[in-house]
Amino acid sequence: MGKFLLIIFTLFYVPVMAQSTNQGSVYGKVISDDGSPLAYATVVIKGTRLGTLTDEQGRYEINIPYGKHTVAVSFIGFSAASESIQINSGYRRVSLDFVLSENTENLDEVTVSGKSNKTAIETKGFAVNAIETREAGLRSIQTNELLNTTVGVKIRQNGGLGSSVQYSLNGLSGRSVSIFIDGIPISTYGSSFNLNSIPPSMIKNIEVYKGVVPGHLSSDAVGGAINIELHDGAQNNLSASVSYGSFNTLQTNLNGAYRMEKSGFTIKASAFHNYSDNDYKISGRTIVDIAPNGVQTPIVARRFHDAYRSSGGTFQVGFTNVSWADQFLVGITASDEYNEVQHGTFVTISPYKGRFLESDAFLGNLTYQKENLFIKNLDLTVNGVYGKRNRVINDTVAQAYTWAGERLVGFDGEYLDYIWGSQNENGPTLAKIVRNVASVRSGLSYAINNNHRILLNHVYSGIDREDTDEMVSLLENTFQQNSDIYKNIISLSYELNAFDDKFKLNAFGKHYLQKVLNNKPVFNDDNTEVIDEVYESNKDYTGYGFASSYIVVPEITLLLSAEKAIRLPSENEVFGDAGDNLLPNLTIQPETSDNLNIGFRLGKFYIKKHGLTLTTNFFARNIENRIGLPPDADGLRESDEFVQYTNLENTAESKGIEAEFNYTYDNNLGFNFNLTRMSLTTVNSGVESDVPNVPLFTMNAGLRYSLRDFIQTNSLINLFYNAYYTDEFAFKFAAGRNTSGEEEFLIPEQISHDFGLSYVFPKKNFILSFDVKNIFDQAIYDNLSVQKPGRAFYVKLNYIINNF
Repeated sequence: MGKFLLIIFTLFYVPVMAQSTNQGSVYGKVISDDGSPLAYATVVIKGTRLGTLTDEQGRYEINIPYGKHTVAVSFIGFSAASESIQINSGYRRVSLDFVLSENTENLDEVTVSGKSNKTAIETKGFAVNAIETREAGLRSIQTNELLNTTVGVKIRQNGGLGSSVQYSLNGLSGRSVSIFIDGIPISTYGSSFNLNSIPPSMIKNIEVYKGVVPGHLSSDAVGGAINIELHDGAQNNLSASVSYGSFNTLQTNLNGAYRMEKSGFTIKASAFHNYSDNDYKISGRTIVDIAPNGVQTPIVARRFHDAYRSSGGTFQVGFTNVSWADQFLVGITASDEYNEVQHGTFVTISPYKGRFLESDAFLGNLTYQKENLFIKNLDLTVNGVYGKRNRVINDTVAQAYTWAGERLVGFDGEYLDYIWGSQNENGPTLAKIVRNVASVRSGLSYAINNNHRILLNHVYSGIDREDTDEMVSLLENTFQQNSDIYKNIISLSYELNAFDDKFKLNAFGKHYLQKVLNNKPVFNDDNTEVIDEVYESNKDYTGYGFASSYIVVPEITLLLSAEKAIRLPSENEVFGDAGDNLLPNLTIQPETSDNLNIGFRLGKFYIKKHGLTLTTNFFARNIENRIGLPPDADGLRESDEFVQYTNLENTAESKGIEAEFNYTYDNNLGFNFNLTRMSLTTVNSGVESDVPNVPLFTMNAGLRYSLRDFIQTNSLINLFYNAYYTDEFAFKFAAGRNTSGEEEFLIPEQISHDFGLSYVFPKKNFILSFDVKNIFDQAIYDNLSVQKPGRAFYVKLNYIINNF
């Protein structure tokens, strides 16, 4: 570790010494003459190749050398503007705002706008969706709910706030999909810092890559990757919000940044707190009350032991937009979580009362970014975290309960206790899992010229894990095992722009290395001494792929991408986790997949005030050595409390199509619709069958309408409506022609509706929102018998200060 820290220090120290100081920056905001921010306006420095696009709030910042410059701004439908500035040692950071007036001369013509950040990402050739979070950050919705509206994405959640979540991309889910926060695997942060708890207001952008993952993420995933980019701006700002709603759900967050003009010294902080009783009503074949004579009566029950609480945040201090670094920030990330457990892997007839999990994490973090390192066009990015995570599984309550929330009574009229002394049949436990974790992502890119660029990226992740249990004897704790897993992924990419930027190619190769080490003390054969039973494996694999796009005409882009993808087993799949009722499998092997995407994008077209976009993607996956739960029905009995991941024997094939349509009118009305239709098949008992527990047909629709000057002058009200449809799918393989009794393993067709509104007060610093989820109180399931919340109401207040 000492050598590693020395290397990191050297990376930061050398740029400090090497860079000159004859550079400054210009920053500001671009708004319309009615005060509305203009997102994705083009800002350029005339006579140079420097420029950028404004963010969702109309803000921009550009690093420029000393001297006199002209800053020019343009935005479709508005008159252009420019202004001259002087950058020198006395004025190294200059503020310059623009107010653009609407240009009505060309509104009757068909116009194609310049590319926004979202469009630029989605036209590079990858099957990718860029999700903007600005509006969602004002509402009482989670990041997972925002992702669930994205084409090809299905969030599989086992219950309410804080419950376990799987992310499905084109039918592939679980660890087949990698999740990153600023390029760092989210698993490094632990369960207490996840997409259930991180509010959209902390997020700048979300990129969803399906099937083919670019080399700069250096990911091991066969289904795709989701990269969460947190806000990295250094403009002075402060925002806070509080939300309260059904099931005693409280969510708060605070975000702020402060930068000193002359020195570039920067402080950034974000914090969140979530709580919910999750006491919503559920029903189903296992939701019964049990009488003293053993008779089971189906009931509609209220979950009574499912509370969730999480708190956390990040704090960073350093320098931004200085001569030796675009960003140099060090800080901490801390989080804490409490989660009551209502049942085992599946919803069983006997609920838990008294089993709960506690998790915490304390991690140091470091960020360094520098464009034009040493020489022009050489860019360096390093993100790293290092620290400790703890998890406690507490299960010491022996009393038996029914879904009525009452103690279980026996034939003799007395309360019944479980003979094993705990809610889970494995017996009482106060198990503690201690993990030392580290993850470093580094990227170096060099643009040879406008047409050629080379990128070298590396991700290291390591976990040293130790398990103990206070409820077992000292001798038994002596036999607790140590479990370590280390992963290195190296990628080399080449980017080509040709034919006047009409053709783009990104070709990459990835090399994967994984080391698994398990040290378990055991008695020797004659029980005379304790010896270490060591399991160790070192494996490496190679993958490769490409993504390409071709602009036929400005409004039509063709997209093609493919990858031979590798997915390494995760820590919990290898070592298990008692808190999630997972058994270990030390010999589990990686899964591989040949992935292909073929698509096109039409638009964005502007016809008068109408904007239209249509995107389509055809996809195919051929997955071998797939990691999953046992496919046989016996492995999924309702009495099973523990499961084990394993390599499934037969190849799985996924094929399908996804399409998305977006329409806007005058920036006031927006409509989007998307669908995914697919097949995911494998061979079971010699017969080709659908892979169980995978939705094969989903649709989402959303409608947004904005009305200015509502009640008050300069105010804004936004109205939202969303609908989600999932077709019926089975949780187990079909048993040939004998389908008797299989209906209980069908997850029914379902549709849910959400409504929301947000009201922006005239000064733009107060925003009040109201949301209704699952308006018609439908029974919604993502997995067998694990019902999600019914109708719920939420109110949220946001307070924002910019440029204080």
